[in-house]
Amino acid sequence: MSTSNIQIVPISQSKINTVDFDNLVFGTVFTDHMFECEYKDGKWQTPVIKPYGDITISPSARVFHYGQAVFEGMKAYKDENDDVFLFRPDENFKRINKSSARLAIPEFPEDYFFDGLKELLNIDKDWIKKGVGNSMYIRPFVVATQPAISASPAEEYKFMIILSPAQAYYAGEVRVLFAEKYSRAADGGVGFAKAAGNYAAQFYPTKLAHEKGFQQIIWTDASSHEYLEEAGTMNIFFRVGDTLLTAPNNDRILDGITRKSLIQIAKDNGIDVEIRRISVAEIKDAARKGELKEIFGSGTATVVNPIIGFSHGGEEFDLPKLDDSYASLFKEKLMNIQYNISEDPYGWRMKI
Repeated sequence: MSTSNIQIVPISQSKINTVDFDNLVFGTVFTDHMFECEYKDGKWQTPVIKPYGDITISPSARVFHYGQAVFEGMKAYKDENDDVFLFRPDENFKRINKSSARLAIPEFPEDYFFDGLKELLNIDKDWIKKGVGNSMYIRPFVVATQPAISASPAEEYKFMIILSPAQAYYAGEVRVLFAEKYSRAADGGVGFAKAAGNYAAQFYPTKLAHEKGFQQIIWTDASSHEYLEEAGTMNIFFRVGDTLLTAPNNDRILDGITRKSLIQIAKDNGIDVEIRRISVAEIKDAARKGELKEIFGSGTATVVNPIIGFSHGGEEFDLPKLDDSYASLFKEKLMNIQYNISEDPYGWRMKI
């Protein structure tokens, strides 16, 4: 497919001049246009780019009753020459189809995805602002739209892409609670997928953590709660001495694109990386001995999010403040690639 096969319905007047780009609240402002494609009669139909606006959906649409919904999170960046870049978008495309397959949703065609995304970004290019920290957050998602409440996979879906301008994400000082009761995902489940229900299930235990003064939860394995896996909506890293530790991918842990990028950057900077199961006891012991130097999360929105302390079993631990942290090193190197400030030896950048 080429962009000539995408139906384009332009807006009559842009709303860009009504937006205060210096005071954006993440995920609340959206650009002029959106991408939409329907699945019916056993195939994906002609895609359309049209003015951003409400959609009409039946109250009996299966997404409301059986949760067939998956999404992705990715970003576009503008350099000082006004060129726009995506970061490893092939990984996002593969992951949304992997997520879809797990929820019995038909996979989306690659040419539809990339041609539609590029055209959408080009149309709303003025919404992407220059400067490190500024970006365009991209949200592709799929929902089951067939109006039927029988408990079976839908036969009709809607694939959409919406765009939201974003500023540098700052979460403030983050303290975390190691999970002792609740779990994010279980063996054989959908933890590896970006299924909408995964996030809904996190809200209640995270709310309880907030009430205790913690900003996030580091999830532990569902069977024993002895091994650390993910932090809130992020992958998690631990620095013990000068060694970087992170949990291996499995069917409970999201295959984070930022995560795999940081692992590669760490290795190329001569840092020892161990990808293995990490026990709560091991991290608490390292903290007591003064060997635990850093904990940080990684993800599309935050890139790298340092954690200043954690609690488990009634014990609280503070982490040291470092001038030469791995977190700051990785964040700078990764963002320099994303914003076309440095060379990209990995081929991760895609110019629009």
